[in-house]
Amino acid sequence: MASKRTLEERINEKNEMMEKALEKARQYEAQVKQLEKQQKEADRKARTKRLIQIGAIVEKELGRDFVDDDFRRLSYFLKMQERNGKYFSKAMEKDLPPEKEADDKSEGSPGE
Repeated sequence: MASKRTLEERINEKNEMMEKALEKARQYEAQVKQLEKQQKEADRKARTKRLIQIGAIVEKELGRDFVDDDFRRLSYFLKMQERNGKYFSKAMEKDLPPEKEADDKSEGSPGE
């Protein structure tokens, strides 16, 4: 016949199970922190890429390198556009024409 475990043995067994569960919870917590860190890094890289693209577009359209005073000028220009009728926001919400048409219009095609 199997011997019965004492209450103390059962308590110890439950405490061991609880310790294992707590260790597993700590592991999950560390994994979540690592994933959150990776997400923040990916978000930061995506934002940096967008900012670089915006700067490249501004320099391309400006036709010269961007200098220190240009930051203030651009900021002022955008603020004025927003204050005077949210022109920048409205322009950013519009659908773009197909790529070829946008290029033709910006180059001043002879048909206009």
